Amino acid sequence: MIRGPQYKIARRLGAHLFEKTQTQKFAARAQRKGRATQSKHPSSRTDFGMQLLEKQKLRVAYGISERQFSRYVKDAVAKKNANSIEKLNERLETRLDNVVYRSGFAPTRAGGRQMVSHGHFLVNGKRVTIPSYAVKKGDIISIREGSKNAGIFNSLIERITERKSPEWLTVDSALRQVTISAMPSAGGIDINFNLAAVVEFYSR
Repeated sequence: MIRGPQYKIARRLGAHLFEKTQTQKFAARAQRKGRATQSKHPSSRTDFGMQLLEKQKLRVAYGISERQFSRYVKDAVAKKNANSIEKLNERLETRLDNVVYRSGFAPTRAGGRQMVSHGHFLVNGKRVTIPSYAVKKGDIISIREGSKNAGIFNSLIERITERKSPEWLTVDSALRQVTISAMPSAGGIDINFNLAAVVEFYSR
């Protein structure tokens, strides 16, 4: 998915969308620019505007096209006797490219998407090249044997050590694999997205 200049998008939607914009320096600069813009063009955002902003933030952060993202939300809302917010979060978080990123196997979600597409990972011993592939509880993601010595994995141990993976993932750095030990919960999301606003946007 083509997202455009990350710094420009992050200034418009939020500093925490991309890893390289999650710095105090970027946040301070964006805040200064934001104050300058507000002083010239003061405005109050409507409910619809807030919902649209949250939708854009979430979609861009996960690197998903509008069509695919819309399908995720509609599928979550359509499930009977289910919490649509939990289902949406579950679908986003269980994407294989996101799991590869969350576990530290990839430096970014975009990197995880590319690594999956190039066939570097196995799910339960089978090669998967679809970034949107939905993993489930009990699945084991590992590095393909032929890819273990690839340069992209040279700093793997450091990345795994530095990144705090969510509780629903069990990462084994020695075996270079991650197990889906539980399904993700919306309560554990580490970026301040308003999932309820996103669901409301598509329910209008």
